[in-house]
Amino acid sequence: MLNFQLYNPTNYLFGKGQIAKLPELIPANTKVLLTYGGGSIKKNGIYDQVMTALKGYQIVEFSGIEPNPKYETLMKAVEIIREQKIGFILAVGGGSVIDGTKFISAAVNCESEPSDILHRTAEVGKNTIPFGTVLTLPATGSEMNSGGVVTILTTQEKLSFGSPELFPQFSICDPEVIISLPRRQLENGVVDAYMHVLEQYMTTKHDALLQDRIAEGVLQTLIEIGPSVVENPSDYTLASNFMWSCTMALNGLLNKGVPVDWSTHMIGHELTALYDIDHARTLAIVAPSLYTVMFETKKDKLAQYGRRVFNLQGTDESVAREAIVKTEEFFQRMGMKTKLSENTENYDDTAKFVADRFTERGWTGLGEAKNIGVEQVKEILEMSY
Repeated sequence: MLNFQLYNPTNYLFGKGQIAKLPELIPANTKVLLTYGGGSIKKNGIYDQVMTALKGYQIVEFSGIEPNPKYETLMKAVEIIREQKIGFILAVGGGSVIDGTKFISAAVNCESEPSDILHRTAEVGKNTIPFGTVLTLPATGSEMNSGGVVTILTTQEKLSFGSPELFPQFSICDPEVIISLPRRQLENGVVDAYMHVLEQYMTTKHDALLQDRIAEGVLQTLIEIGPSVVENPSDYTLASNFMWSCTMALNGLLNKGVPVDWSTHMIGHELTALYDIDHARTLAIVAPSLYTVMFETKKDKLAQYGRRVFNLQGTDESVAREAIVKTEEFFQRMGMKTKLSENTENYDDTAKFVADRFTERGWTGLGEAKNIGVEQVKEILEMSY
């Protein structure tokens, strides 16, 4: 098992009626910036619950954070905080709103150009703006981790960032909020969480036995409840297990003591930046091809996954290959179209464009073994067409 340090200071409040506890979590007499997305929280009652709980606080609202939050939009919120001397941010939304809020928190007091945070040429300082979250869409685990992803429109880049300074102070997670979510968002949430687990599990074999079993438990839970929660989000048993699985998939526990991959995400981010394809759907496009191209590196783990998660039998070779098929079939059951050609047009030059961009960035050795070079990236994407 690899050395590791486990640090997660987020106060995680799970269950019904937790929004009412906001006054216990945000210091009194604090000016609060309320960040949210397109306004669905005003239709499903969550906005009213939040405003009722925060009666007496001075609230400034910032709406319009997009799916795949845009740097240009977030910088408007940064200016509001600087001008109005806001002391706390409350993110009410899913992963995009929370990721965007993390960037806002980091950018306000950034001593260089805030985009440097995304390009990893500037570190996040300790003088971030404190923030908490009210989760409305389970998927990304952003409610209990310290990372995020932001898109820069002008350069068509989707870039990740992170820092120990960017854990939410608290996150309120009420499973009942998913009742009003569109089917597509629920489908995306299941697949996003599933791929978060696979990125930390589908690697070269190791000896962290407990980590594998926890990861397999989350995968099996998502397979069991995924199709049903999409059909019946008002079922509290389904909703609660879905929400907790999404948090567990990326709250920093599964990656402890093990190698991790994340190459599917890095390639998928490019498809979102280029074609505005939903994040989860880019992962469903890339992953089967990536596991096929990198089969020899991942064969042992694919075989273990096939036996333990899908109960497959046979030789390592046959089980490993069938596990890739079963994974793609699960994605399709969850409403994913697993070929790039099914999600966008004019994709013929995608593989070369992404490979060239990775070369420019110096991303020439992705994956847990650093053996996914630009030629493999091209092959993966061409197979995904």
